[in-house]
Amino acid sequence: MNIRIGSRGSALALAQTNNIAQALSDLGHETKLIIVQTAGDLDQDRCFSEIGPAGVFVREIETAILDDEIDLAVHSYKDLPSQGPEGLVVAAIPERLTPEDCLIMRDDGQPDRSPSGLKLEIDLRLKKNAVVGTSSERRRALLRSLRPDLQIVPIRGNVPTRLAKLHEGQYDAIVLAAAGLIRLGHQQKASALNLGRFVNLRLDPTIFVPAPAQGALALQCREGDRVIDAVAPLHDVSASGPVRAERELLRLVDGGCSLPFGAWCRRVDGGDLELMSVLESDGVLVRKSGRAENPDKLAAVLWAKLSHTLPETPTDGTSLEA
Repeated sequence: MNIRIGSRGSALALAQTNNIAQALSDLGHETKLIIVQTAGDLDQDRCFSEIGPAGVFVREIETAILDDEIDLAVHSYKDLPSQGPEGLVVAAIPERLTPEDCLIMRDDGQPDRSPSGLKLEIDLRLKKNAVVGTSSERRRALLRSLRPDLQIVPIRGNVPTRLAKLHEGQYDAIVLAAAGLIRLGHQQKASALNLGRFVNLRLDPTIFVPAPAQGALALQCREGDRVIDAVAPLHDVSASGPVRAERELLRLVDGGCSLPFGAWCRRVDGGDLELMSVLESDGVLVRKSGRAENPDKLAAVLWAKLSHTLPETPTDGTSLEA
């Protein structure tokens, strides 16, 4: 089968797409890569909330699928809005990589330490009033809760560009998804990223709660298309339950507010799912968690807990995570 795969042109997007293309090739399919420029790629200056509604990295790609210009898209699942356009489906979720965020810092020559917790580690590593780059409202809120003194400023560009800005001294630290660094590292020579220049601190997801579906990919295509059968072998059942719980909670939260939000789900002893969430309301972080076997039921339980903490203000429909 010949499959036209759409991708953004960034190094990370191409690394992800090339991995899927190789997997499909191993299954006997022929693939063709088609680069699609998105609003988020074309506008490198403004914050995501200023560019437009949710989906700044996916809208043009979804349009290309619907217009039969491509057959399949490989998305970072966290970039997809909670509600997709009619006529499209997520046909498969491949194996998920680690969901954590990383705090990447310039190496100041400090000796290694063995701190007892995430806040202490950040206290030891970052100077007072350090400048930290992130364009995510979720990351901004979580950093503020750990270190109110930090100067948190926007940063745009692909991963290599952000690392270059950090190396040049524009920032003392930046926050990136660990999965993106892993995928880029697998596709590029170590010298391309040169992470040895920096201190890389993995942020505990039970405290620094990731974006819903962070670390997961979404393979999107047209409803009823034969591509669904082609990508079925790439679907990872073990990843789909936790991701579904996170995405369902995102859908419920998206319909009720537009606040910084994170969700992370994992399997625990006995096979149940444990879902953790964090939401900033009126400058206060609200953390809720719960356990259940069914991902949809678990998300509903968490939303019931979260919704009681929210101010009664109308939603503007904007995205909760950038």
